[in-house]
Amino acid sequence: RLLAALGFDALATTSAGFAASLGQLDMTVTRDQLVDHVRTIAVATDLPLNVDAERCFPDQPGGITRTVELLSEAGAAGCSIEDWNPVDQRIEPIETAVERVVEAVTAAKRVGLVLTARAENHIRGVDDFEDTILRVTSYAAAGVDCVYAPGLTDLAKIKRLVDESGAPVNILLLPGGPTVAQLTDLGVRRISLGSGLSNIAFGAFAKAAKRLLEEGVLGTDEPFLTRDLSKKAFRS
Repeated sequence: RLLAALGFDALATTSAGFAASLGQLDMTVTRDQLVDHVRTIAVATDLPLNVDAERCFPDQPGGITRTVELLSEAGAAGCSIEDWNPVDQRIEPIETAVERVVEAVTAAKRVGLVLTARAENHIRGVDDFEDTILRVTSYAAAGVDCVYAPGLTDLAKIKRLVDESGAPVNILLLPGGPTVAQLTDLGVRRISLGSGLSNIAFGAFAKAAKRLLEEGVLGTDEPFLTRDLSKKAFRS
């Protein structure tokens, strides 16, 4: 509601931020928890909502197809599927990843969701840009609407990704990385924040709480929600 009140045009969930709000680690949230979360956000605003669906829960009943269907029924406008396996702690073989993307594409087209395929190398410690290029081009060839390689900050690599991907490119906005204007100039079509805003929010909360413990005051230098913005965002 705050983001809508501030004038943003679309929303997206964050797997890490949502898990943290439940007191859990990233990629430990169940599919049922995610679907309930999506339903809550979707009814709160009229903005289109993209969902970080992690691997689209291939091991749950109905697998990837059922996950896409459930997210659509909950009110999502789009979702993503990624190639990181948290159980094995590795990037999935490209054959497996492409097979799962194909299943997700089929389901997404049937229910009308925008599908983004994520190549997770660069936020998982795998500095293999050539493999990233291979993956995003393969996912694009499988029919996804958007490709995403979170963690890239090098302008030349981002430009090459845009030029060779075969699909619109999404980039993760990172502190110290390229700006929205720079990414726009490179041809990037969508920009994500990941868990950035939730990390900032939790960090400010922790900083104020720590000061309360140590000094016995509620820090007045912390940003507070203004009354006007609160009224605008949290209307009845």
